[in-house]
Amino acid sequence: MTQASLAAPPQITYRNGVIFVLAAGVVWSTVGLGIRLIEEATVWQILFYRSVSLTPLLFAVIWLRSGGQPARQIRKAGIPAAIGGLALVAAYSGGIIAIQATSVANAMLLFASAPFFAALFGWMVLGEPVRRATGVAIVVAILGIAIMVSDDFSSGAMAGNLAALGSAIGFAVFTVTLRWGKTEDMMPSVFLSGLFAIAITGAMCLAQGLPFVLSANDTSIALAMGVFQVGAGLVLYTLGSKTVPAAELALLSLAEVVLGPLWVWLFLGETAGLYTLLGGAVLLAAIAGNALSGLRRRPPPITAP
Repeated sequence: MTQASLAAPPQITYRNGVIFVLAAGVVWSTVGLGIRLIEEATVWQILFYRSVSLTPLLFAVIWLRSGGQPARQIRKAGIPAAIGGLALVAAYSGGIIAIQATSVANAMLLFASAPFFAALFGWMVLGEPVRRATGVAIVVAILGIAIMVSDDFSSGAMAGNLAALGSAIGFAVFTVTLRWGKTEDMMPSVFLSGLFAIAITGAMCLAQGLPFVLSANDTSIALAMGVFQVGAGLVLYTLGSKTVPAAELALLSLAEVVLGPLWVWLFLGETAGLYTLLGGAVLLAAIAGNALSGLRRRPPPITAP
């Protein structure tokens, strides 16, 4: 990937943007499979090693995009990027805890509620109006979530459900900080999230007496997740989102939600329960309906500043 390709998103066509965003969804959808393949590492150990490999990759991307001035680009992002980075640490942690505690299908579908939380927070914090169609979709999404978690009140999976919702809320806060900072470039914020995660998870490992030396299997998977899953996915999504309208991004993001449970079913035989499937169908209908209503408004594509 050349410096020119990263620094000049407007040259990317709409068709290529769609391909990039879909590819990002495919890459992100493997998170459940990656966590399932971890043998012994805890959430803090996984996140520590994932951040260790993610951070230098994003620094290199920022360096290329900024013309060799990464520090200036990071400073320009300001306080919103720092808050967004901390929110992403919460989203990362909640995501791993959720997948470890409940089914991948349940976790992935609950992650998909993030856009609705972002709409609510955008209205509450930034005064951004919420379209009537989005308001209806939020109500429908809440119904779907209620159906999904209704069968888990007496089981340990409820902790996973709450962690998944916490992850969605963390990502929603990150999204709102991008709007607050008036920037569409998420790279500095995600880079800071990697630095914060290294410090926070390293401290958690020390406080809990967890070793930093893991098995070869767990180390290699966690490092690979940082580079190929989170890092590559973010680069693809950032490039693609410059030419794809926001409403279409919501539809394309469904690839991650649908494929995530598919991988663990194909490779590990993990299936989803009836309530997860029913509630998930309601939630996906809310997401698709909201996105399709936005498409009718024909919003202009995002262009580089």
